[in-house]
This record gives sequence, structure tokens and C-alpha cells, in this order.
Amino acid sequence: MKKDLMRILACPVCKGDLELKADKQEGEEIIAGSLYCSACDFSYPVVDTIPNLLPPELQT
Repeated sequence: MKKDLMRILACPVCKGDLELKADKQEGEEIIAGSLYCSACDFSYPVVDTIPNLLPPELQT
């Protein structure tokens, strides 16, 4: 996931802002980490550059 994508991403549940926590990064590319919504108190994982923005009830 490119860092620039943060400008347009929003929480899929409440449409609030997401905070990026990058665990592994190469340049502007986020390889692993999470996107956190403080309003919902839920973290969406970023795995192999792909953010998983499925709502909490659909994630396994």
C-alpha cells in the first residue's frame, strides 16, 4: 500500500479517519502494519502491501 493512499482511506464502518502504523516499510510502500480507527477501536491489518478493510464482523 502506498502512503499516499491514506489521503482517501476511511474506516469502512464509521467513515472516520484511520491512523497508519507501519511495521515494515520500503520507501513510500507499506509492506506490513495496520490502520487503526480510534472511533471504532479496531485495527485493520496491512499484509503484503494489501490493506484488509473488511468490517470487523467479516474478518476471521
